[in-house]
Amino acid sequence: MTMPLAIEEWEPRIEAHLRAAYAAQPQDGGHDLLHVRRVVATALALAEAEGARLEVVLPAAWLHDLVVVPKGDPGRAQASRLSGEAAVRFLADAGYPQELLEDIRHAVEAHSFSAGIEARTPEARVVQDADRLDGLGAIGIARCFGVGAAMGRPLYAEGEPFAESRPLDDGAYSLDHFYVKLFKTAERLTTEAGRAEGRRRAETMRAYLSEFRRELGLP
Repeated sequence: MTMPLAIEEWEPRIEAHLRAAYAAQPQDGGHDLLHVRRVVATALALAEAEGARLEVVLPAAWLHDLVVVPKGDPGRAQASRLSGEAAVRFLADAGYPQELLEDIRHAVEAHSFSAGIEARTPEARVVQDADRLDGLGAIGIARCFGVGAAMGRPLYAEGEPFAESRPLDDGAYSLDHFYVKLFKTAERLTTEAGRAEGRRRAETMRAYLSEFRRELGLP
C-alpha cells in the first residue's frame, strides 16, 4: 500500500470535510466537533497502546459521527451506517487508499452503541472504545445532563431519584442513564488500555453520584 499523502497531511483535509458537513446539518450537543476532537485524541492514545493502524483509526475517528441523527430520532440506530457510507464516499473521491476503505467503514459502523455491531478489528475496537470513553467520567457526566436537558428530561425522579423501588427509565430521567447505560458501557470496553481508562472514569462517576445522593439528604 502506498499512501498518496502522509497521514498527518490527510488529517486537516478530513477535518475540513467534517466541518463542512456539520455546517450543513443540525447539531446534537453530545455529538459536535468538540466531541469528535476528544474521540480523536483518545483514539490516537489507544491506537499507540494497542498497536492499531493509524491510517485506519485516524479517519474513522474523525468521521465516526459524519452523519448526525439526533437522540430520540427513530433512525438513530442507522447513524453509524450512514456515517460509514458517507466517510467512504468522501475518502474514495479524495484518493485515499482503496484497500483501507472497508476497514474504515467497519470502524465507523461498529463504534455505535445503538447499532449493536461487534468490532472485529483492532482499529474498530480502538475507535469504539474511544467514542464510548467520551460518555464516561467528568465529561460523560456533563454530556449526560446536557443531552437530558436538551430533551426536556428532569435530573431525577422526585421521591425516588435512584430507582430503588421503581424500574429504571433513562428516557424519563437523566440520573437513570448512569445505571441503564454508562456503567454498563465501562464494563464492555474491549481494548486493554480502554478498560483501564474506563475503570478510572467509572470511579469518577461513582464518586459524583455518592455526592449527589448526599446533597439530596439520602443515606
